[in-house]
Amino acid sequence: MTIKPDLGITIPDDLGTVHFVGIGGSGMSGIARLFLGAGHTVTGSDVRDSANVQALRDLGATVHIGHDAANVGDADTLVVTGALWLDNPEYQLALERGLPVLHRSQALAWLVSGQRLIAVAGAHGKTTSTGMIVTGLLGLGEDPSFVNGGVIDTLGLSSARGDGELFVVEADESDGSFLLYDTSVALITNVDPDHLDHYGSLEAFQQAFVDFASAASETVVVSSDDPGAVRVSAALTGRNVITFGQAADADVRVFDVATDGPVAFTLSWKGEEYRAQLRIPGVHNAINAAGAFAVLVSVGLDPAASLAAISEFGGTERRFQLHGTVRGVSVYDDYAHHPTEVAAALSAARTVVGDGRIIAVHQPHLYSRTRLFAQEFADVLEQYADETVVLDVYGAREDPEPGVTGALVSERFTDASHVAFVPDWQAAADHTASIARDGDFVITLGCGDVYRIVPQLLGSLEAERE
Repeated sequence: MTIKPDLGITIPDDLGTVHFVGIGGSGMSGIARLFLGAGHTVTGSDVRDSANVQALRDLGATVHIGHDAANVGDADTLVVTGALWLDNPEYQLALERGLPVLHRSQALAWLVSGQRLIAVAGAHGKTTSTGMIVTGLLGLGEDPSFVNGGVIDTLGLSSARGDGELFVVEADESDGSFLLYDTSVALITNVDPDHLDHYGSLEAFQQAFVDFASAASETVVVSSDDPGAVRVSAALTGRNVITFGQAADADVRVFDVATDGPVAFTLSWKGEEYRAQLRIPGVHNAINAAGAFAVLVSVGLDPAASLAAISEFGGTERRFQLHGTVRGVSVYDDYAHHPTEVAAALSAARTVVGDGRIIAVHQPHLYSRTRLFAQEFADVLEQYADETVVLDVYGAREDPEPGVTGALVSERFTDASHVAFVPDWQAAADHTASIARDGDFVITLGCGDVYRIVPQLLGSLEAERE
């Protein structure tokens, strides 16, 4: 069983030396970087070395590889993620010592207290939207602090401490911790059903977003297209709300979209129209840009200049990220782990693959999500990919469920000739290479560790050439 954050804990005024368990993760490393920037002594541990870990060491953090109670040292505060297991020795020692144990969102909320906060929430699109907002602010000469869930390509960073009044965070709704923030501007990309293992019902999931939006002191920016987001908007009273999307009544409306390459589109806002072309593909990214645009104009920035600055966004790590091309086959990695995200990622790839085919390598994430959405995953994979290879489930914070494997997805394809369930990674890489041909895109999909199969895919493609 994993740790459930106690969101009601009283956080000390002084956190002292802060120890991060799982410091190498994209979210944790970003927060640790900010604590270092604020002058804190930071220590941490992770299961493996990584570029994130080395970057933190370079900034002065002490990071141990492997989890051991001795790693805690003289720390005054422990910071953990919801993916940590209860028997973690560092967590157990902190409990024995009576140290404050904070969920990473609590640590971040403590750090941003008193600043003008832009918080980005939604079942998907958060990382890209946060990256667009940060890119736009920097392009307009602002100097925001920020924490994103992925590295912003043009910056090479997932977080930084700025001197400006604005602080931008990707707010995690998965365990309710996004309700901790003292938010000024709330952006809701969508309220697509997810994380029902935590919330228990769709109604509770949607109510959490209502609570999140209601707490925003300045503005709520919310999708006009997503049904769940529309229901959230309808529940808001006495709030300054800006809607965005392709709906005819959206305050920031997206139209005249061209997808033959990097997406181009027109935005309308307060009677004016603005044309833009992004550096990345996909209709969903045009809509993400509209949400970012709405945030920037809501804080008083010029509309035309805001859209131009957002258009310089070059993507984030693990969002349609190219890792290499072998014998004409390009291998990409994408974080998509919900049916709606998979559909968006693959449809965007379709706009730039040309005459090539799309081969999806799908790693289901969480046993509960796989059980609940197996048919939906099969439907979108079969619709948007030409061939699919399904790996086994990445359980993350969940214990295995009997009978829940990647086969739940592959068995639901209507045409079994275009899908293979291959739980062994090397066999999966070899199979993918055997069916790939010049011009194809291979795209790994999932928010677990599926990105680690990329070297095997490239190696198998190389071996096929020989």
